Amino acid sequence: MMRVMNVTGRTVLLTGATGGIGHAIARRLHAAGATLIVTGRRSEVLEPLAAELGGVAVACDLADPAAVQALVAAHPEVDVVVANAALPASGPLLSFTPEQVDRALQVNLRAPITIAHAYAAMMSSRGSGHLVFISSLSGKTGSPGTSIYSASKFGMRGFAQGLRADLAPAGVGVSTIFPGFIRDAGMFADSGARLPKGVGTCTPEQVADAVLRAIEQDKAELDVAPLGMRLGAKFAQMAPQLSATVSSRLGADKLSANVAAGQADKR
Repeated sequence: MMRVMNVTGRTVLLTGATGGIGHAIARRLHAAGATLIVTGRRSEVLEPLAAELGGVAVACDLADPAAVQALVAAHPEVDVVVANAALPASGPLLSFTPEQVDRALQVNLRAPITIAHAYAAMMSSRGSGHLVFISSLSGKTGSPGTSIYSASKFGMRGFAQGLRADLAPAGVGVSTIFPGFIRDAGMFADSGARLPKGVGTCTPEQVADAVLRAIEQDKAELDVAPLGMRLGAKFAQMAPQLSATVSSRLGADKLSANVAAGQADKR
């Protein structure tokens, strides 16, 4: 039976709230009646957002495990967690230093797991709560220059699937959102790279709508991408070698290089 959860009056902890997608999620949940705790590294961005929404701003660098623990300890009364923060981690593996690999895995995968570990216990004891993980279509299929990023997003998907099964008996929901290319805000938009003709995009607001739908309808997984991209991801899962060949001919290598170049300073 579907577990229904209304976010009105609920407290939501949102990571990665300083970016455009985080802003869209925060505003959508606020409009639905939620109280927000918004986190990120830049307090100068968080404070105005929190003031706008009547929420609480908490500066926190998820690359620091101690900061993650402190965040959870300071805010134990949370009904919903939306793990949105992530580093781009774009580029071939050999272009990364070991420290950059560790940082990407810490922010993109270990921190969401640590946060979920803490809040899942509290939610289970109350018999209510929801955990939402913002993954990526790169968490379903790899492509050139995404080995580290895909590793973290594949890992997030597997973690969320297992966790959903574990927490269902306690009345706690777990959802994963898989955005494709997002225009106007987010990692791809910030890179300045241009997509080949015919490759569609979605908006930050569509991601935010998916987050709310996942919580309210207890959806296990939701894709946020045009039909063509969703079909392409399914094809890549069924025939990875053939898909890679087709993608390469369509310019995936060049696109990957442009994205990595535009995001190199964010590792």
